[in-house]
Amino acid sequence: MIQREISQLIKNDFFKGDVIVLMGARQVGKTTLLDHIVSSEDNVLHLNCDDYEDKILLEEQSSTALRQIVGNHRVVFIDEAQRVRNIGLTVKKLADLKSDAQILVTGSSSFALANEINEPATGRTIEYQLFPLSLKEMANHTSQREESRLLEQRLIYGLYPKIVTHPDDARRQLSNLANNYLYRDLLEYRGVKKPETLQKLLRALALQLGGEVSYNELSRLTGVDKETVESYIDLLEKCYVVFRLQAYSRNVRTEIKRGRKVYFYDNGIRNALLSNFAPLELRNDVGALWENLMVSERVKRNAYRQNYAQLYFWRTTQQQEIDLIEEQDGRLKAFEFKWGRKKPKMPKSFAEAYHDTEYTIVSPENYYDFIS
Repeated sequence: MIQREISQLIKNDFFKGDVIVLMGARQVGKTTLLDHIVSSEDNVLHLNCDDYEDKILLEEQSSTALRQIVGNHRVVFIDEAQRVRNIGLTVKKLADLKSDAQILVTGSSSFALANEINEPATGRTIEYQLFPLSLKEMANHTSQREESRLLEQRLIYGLYPKIVTHPDDARRQLSNLANNYLYRDLLEYRGVKKPETLQKLLRALALQLGGEVSYNELSRLTGVDKETVESYIDLLEKCYVVFRLQAYSRNVRTEIKRGRKVYFYDNGIRNALLSNFAPLELRNDVGALWENLMVSERVKRNAYRQNYAQLYFWRTTQQQEIDLIEEQDGRLKAFEFKWGRKKPKMPKSFAEAYHDTEYTIVSPENYYDFIS
């Protein structure tokens, strides 16, 4: 099994009286990770809420009925909990009943799960996020040299566990993920009435990778109003398909203040949406793929290190730009991502406005320091 970076962090929080909630997209390995963690524990109750019987078992049960279900189990593991109606109240009842047991909850839709669990169980939950495998996890599993050799493959096929472990079947698996599993919960959500609009939007976002996104332009491309576009992107973000970066603006008059970029958590999903698995030498989007991979890897790194830095991009109306700005404790770090040999200097207007900023060009030669 490939060791996940947050495994020990989660284990350290066992039996401290808190409900542990593990969020992440479908198929990123949430169940595998928690099964591995609890394998050393006795008396584990595992309820999979994708299974109708387990789902019904947990819905709107009285405390007495839940006590009979749980029995003397030391660990209660509720998988894909977003499927259960009023799951937050159920989890609170379980926590009250079994104060000496560890309750584990996984979910692939934060819009359903976080709201429902946090309100009834305020102050009693610890949340973690799990993403597709990281380059660092893979380097730890094989070697840094091996991962550097496989960089092109990661740029094209991404890092979902099934893709990494079954590379010969990557295209079929990714197409299945992109078309079926990834936003299955979202399509069942009452706010999404037109799945074909969602697919158009995802394709449009995939084509605009690395560029600034205009809700007005996306509205024109998809045929729905700007508010619907924004709400769908919000839902895609809450299902861990994409994430947004806002523009950084503090000092320079010509800075773009309301811009946004949308990135995919996984390169392979993005390429599957476009049915484009061509090798790098036949592509014109290599720079965008490299930027997406590096930004998503930084998101994973910061989450797993419990680093709460804010991420932005920077651009002016004169088209000067920096790919990634990281702000933490009043200090700035600026990163530019280059697949090729070009080494641009920090834009003059940025250097003058933010003169204490550390500036790094991230390339295939030095990327490991950036993701570690």
